[in-house]
Amino acid sequence: MPVDAPPAPPGVAEWLRPGKDGGLRRVLAPNPSPMTGRGTNSYIVGTGSVALIDPGPDDDRHLAALLAALDPGERISHIFVTHAHRDHSALAPRLAAATGAPVLAFGDATAGRSELMEDLARREAPTGGEGADRAFRPDRLVADGDQVAGGDWSLTALHTPGHFGNHLCLDWQGEVFSGDHVMGWSTSIVAPPDGDMGAYMRSLDRLAAARPARLWPGHGDPVLAPLARIAELTLHRQARARAITEALREGPATPLNLARQIYTDTPTALLGAAALNTFAHLIELSEKNEAIAEGDLRFSARFRLT
Repeated sequence: MPVDAPPAPPGVAEWLRPGKDGGLRRVLAPNPSPMTGRGTNSYIVGTGSVALIDPGPDDDRHLAALLAALDPGERISHIFVTHAHRDHSALAPRLAAATGAPVLAFGDATAGRSELMEDLARREAPTGGEGADRAFRPDRLVADGDQVAGGDWSLTALHTPGHFGNHLCLDWQGEVFSGDHVMGWSTSIVAPPDGDMGAYMRSLDRLAAARPARLWPGHGDPVLAPLARIAELTLHRQARARAITEALREGPATPLNLARQIYTDTPTALLGAAALNTFAHLIELSEKNEAIAEGDLRFSARFRLT
């Protein structure tokens, strides 16, 4: 099937790339929403003993669809999780139990956090962390640069924190499974302490330096011009940071008040996510000594320019 063709409906396995390292299949999970687009993309890499990337939400229908996507005689030998958000990781324990395959990831839901984000997490509950899979525990840890192979496929891990501390991208012979780090249809939410804007920007640079030929994101269509999309996202974030700085020239403000002022074209239902992104930008500005919180660093704090 051409990669620019309309996606198959949820639960239907579709071949995206036959022939390369055994080929690539996608099964769309039945979890559409404003935050997930059409739903989570679960990818099957290779043939025979295959790798499964991002099992998706804990849903009986999706579990059955993933197992039905296998050809006779095939088995899932490895289950990779790009990061510990429930729309990517929650089905992993049940899929592992059904297949006997180990679950591989960078770490649990707290892995990869900076010291600053760890301190923030100790002082207040993660803001907007309702999507985090706090129970997630991988069977095997995959570090940056690790290569995992099985059958006719091979994947190399790139640790790309930012959207989530334990976020991994997976290089597949020059094409990259990018999880929620880079998507074509939407920007990624960066919600501290699980999200870290400074780390996110550095991870964008890291992915650009890898010069991927194509991105296979956790939601939405493949990104056919990765370097252009990464540059677009970088400029977008830089523009948001400038807008926040300009707004703070009018006086101290909270992340929510700043979001209401800056994200004027954002639907009300997504304003909370916009405020979390704003908070992430404010923390990055604080790390650069360009802004400071009045009192403890927290989501409810007022920030001012230094």
